[in-house]
Amino acid sequence: MPSEKITTLSSFTWSIAEILRGDFKQSEYGKVILPFVVLRRLDCILEPTKDAVLAANTALPDGIDDATRDLFLFQAAGGQLRVYNTSQLTFARIKTQQATQLHDNLIAYITSFSANVRDIFLDNSTSPNRSSA
Repeated sequence: MPSEKITTLSSFTWSIAEILRGDFKQSEYGKVILPFVVLRRLDCILEPTKDAVLAANTALPDGIDDATRDLFLFQAAGGQLRVYNTSQLTFARIKTQQATQLHDNLIAYITSFSANVRDIFLDNSTSPNRSSA
């Protein structure tokens, strides 16, 4: 990626921080900005295979185990890519919806990612499978 493009994206990201200034402490910016930057990047990466993943997900038989499901959906997402999202939602679609729907739609979008991505964004500290340190 050209240096100029990186500078532009960096400036854009920090301009968002300026908007958040009143709602968040400066030390909290990363807790808000970084997850959304990562989600948006994943959204862009998955865009070319979105229809294929949705079609593969619909074609899966009922009762399929998680490992087999992942195998088929990873393959639909491009084989080498080890992430997928089965939601009809994208950032572009979420952005056009009513503000009152934003929270529910964002949660639905995140929970439709493959488990390896969901685990990054969702707090699993209360999960019975998670050991406490």
